[in-house]
Amino acid sequence: MLRRTAVLGFALLALVGGSAGARVQAVPAPVTSFVFAGHGYGHGIGMSQYGALGYAQHGYTYAQILAHYFPGTTLGAAPGTTLRVLLADGKKSLTVSSTAPFTVVDGAGASHSLAAGAYAFGTGFALRAVPTLEGSGSTAMTGPLTFSPGAAPLALGGKAYRGRLRAILAANKTLEAINVVSLESYLYGVVPSEMPYIWAPDALEAQAVAARSYALATRKQTGDFDVYGDVRSQAYGGIAAEHFETTAAVDKTRRQVVLYDGKVATTFFFSTSGGRTAAIQDAWPKSAPVPYLVSVSDPYDSLSPWHNWGPVLVDGAALRKALKLAGPVTDLTVTPGAGGRAGSVVVTDTLGDAVTVPADTFRTLLGLRSTWFTAGVLSLGASEAPVDYGATVDLSGVVRGVTAPVLQQRPSGGAWQPVGAVSPDPGGAFQLTETPEASTDYRLVAGKATGPLLHVGVAPLVTLEALPDSSGVSGTVEPLLTGATVGLQQQVGTTWTTLTTATVDESGNFQALYPLQAGALYRARVAPGQGFAVGVTEPMSAP
Repeated sequence: MLRRTAVLGFALLALVGGSAGARVQAVPAPVTSFVFAGHGYGHGIGMSQYGALGYAQHGYTYAQILAHYFPGTTLGAAPGTTLRVLLADGKKSLTVSSTAPFTVVDGAGASHSLAAGAYAFGTGFALRAVPTLEGSGSTAMTGPLTFSPGAAPLALGGKAYRGRLRAILAANKTLEAINVVSLESYLYGVVPSEMPYIWAPDALEAQAVAARSYALATRKQTGDFDVYGDVRSQAYGGIAAEHFETTAAVDKTRRQVVLYDGKVATTFFFSTSGGRTAAIQDAWPKSAPVPYLVSVSDPYDSLSPWHNWGPVLVDGAALRKALKLAGPVTDLTVTPGAGGRAGSVVVTDTLGDAVTVPADTFRTLLGLRSTWFTAGVLSLGASEAPVDYGATVDLSGVVRGVTAPVLQQRPSGGAWQPVGAVSPDPGGAFQLTETPEASTDYRLVAGKATGPLLHVGVAPLVTLEALPDSSGVSGTVEPLLTGATVGLQQQVGTTWTTLTTATVDESGNFQALYPLQAGALYRARVAPGQGFAVGVTEPMSAP
């Protein structure tokens, strides 16, 4: 009596070994990308820098520009002041230098003259010349140290700054470096670091007043320093960043600040609004309303390259990692906020867990340009993989928030080609049935957005039967794969061992001779390549 068994497409993991009985098809997880598009760059509160440039190009003065972005404010004068700018922290050592002789005052109040050159020191404040001069050694001092320039500016780590440099030992036993500098000199290094120096003069002047106001309004009232030397306060490039044009803008607006109700206003600024700025409580929901930090139109912001942006694709794996979710991400929805901006984002994973993330936090985690964004979904999954030759595969997924989605396919060794338009239901779900003739990649495309690749392996359809005299087996392989090698395997314990091989002939048949043992389990395994996955039959018991 003949025994026959047909192939099941089988995941490669199971080909290493296995046990008798039915094998379970591998069901791949859906592949998902999220498509973000939006407007603007930055938090959106206060003065749009590209918008200010547009206003300046249309003949507005810096005073008019500031009055537009900070309604209800006036310009006034601020007294001269000194700022303490944190340049470095958490350091084990620092190097201070100058091209001219300079001085240092130690913590005991003693002043020491230093020759031109570079001096390094650690947390013990023992100065040594760099490179060490013959016989000079180190000079032990008591911290903190305050360096004052001579005829040339001081440099920290080779970067020059106006004013003095102060080194202190922080509570965590590391060094902090602080630049003690006049407010106007500080702005010389801030304005060109925050706005291109080649921009229109009135835009630069608006930036100078906004930066001056922001520094005074946000500086720390206690501690070892007033402001950070980076974007935690404002970007500060020191002398190397200075340009004639931005220095002129600082000088022209000397000591001018934005005032509201007699106090210096917190003049937030950012790159690009996308056409309208945000009220502070809309961008940062936990903030209280501020009368001059309200949403205003920004008609000239369109000259920015980030006025509109996207599509930006973020795959589900990256989103899962950013949000530290337990399972793969399956869906995402945006909860609208005020003024067209996102308020929050709800992310769902395969475990059914949903996490709500404030839009500003979400934007930061994913590196999106602003909170004025929309989100689309391109998700694609298959019912099983691999599948048998000639069998159908159900493709299902979600497309939402994108325009004209299309399913594309790429047969093994071929090029991408359209399968057809995708017509989702009102919730975005869809299902299509395909009959791939070989292993095939599928993806969703919507405009410029391309979703991730889903691979569906197609295994040859193989039959297997014992020869009447149990001297071996015979079978067939579809499609015709002339020359493909078929391995006859026997199960020994939990391992499948190849006993002999046969070759598929021009008719698609094969025969493998090997004496069969009654009751033993055998199977045929075909790994043909040529765009096909491995095919393996169900176990067959020898008669």
